[in-house]
Amino acid sequence: MKIEVDGAHSGIRFSACHFIAGHEKCARLHGHSYIVRLAVEGDIGEDGMVMDFVILKKALRNMVECYDHRVLLPGNSEDAQVDIGDEITVVSRGKRYVFPAEDVAILDVKHTTAEEMVAMMLDGLLQEVSPPKNVKALYLGLDEERGQTAWAYRRV
Repeated sequence: MKIEVDGAHSGIRFSACHFIAGHEKCARLHGHSYIVRLAVEGDIGEDGMVMDFVILKKALRNMVECYDHRVLLPGNSEDAQVDIGDEITVVSRGKRYVFPAEDVAILDVKHTTAEEMVAMMLDGLLQEVSPPKNVKALYLGLDEERGQTAWAYRRV
């Protein structure tokens, strides 16, 4: 059986800006209204549920709060040098950006693509939530725009 949390209807979304160093178009600073989607695959447990929606939605909302209305920067990039202080300075392929530290989220990724971000987010979710034994897999989706979603999954 599979259960789903649709962030579009559950308010699990965030707006943020980013850039992808070296990409023809996306190297420019730009923004998205992201939506998070979650599917959980498993058997119905003794409590009559695959997994409690309340636990899942609370963890997802806490996660996206860290990214909402922030500049998302890659913390492991070979193409973007990020210097952390009272301000965050980023130098990437001849461009230099300076942001207030409170407006930035530095992510544990090489690129702030939807693909790398959703994999990082799923790993973070699994650190926060312990699925019950009847759960077999979690699938996390990140809509960068409606109609284009990156998905990551983990067997548990």
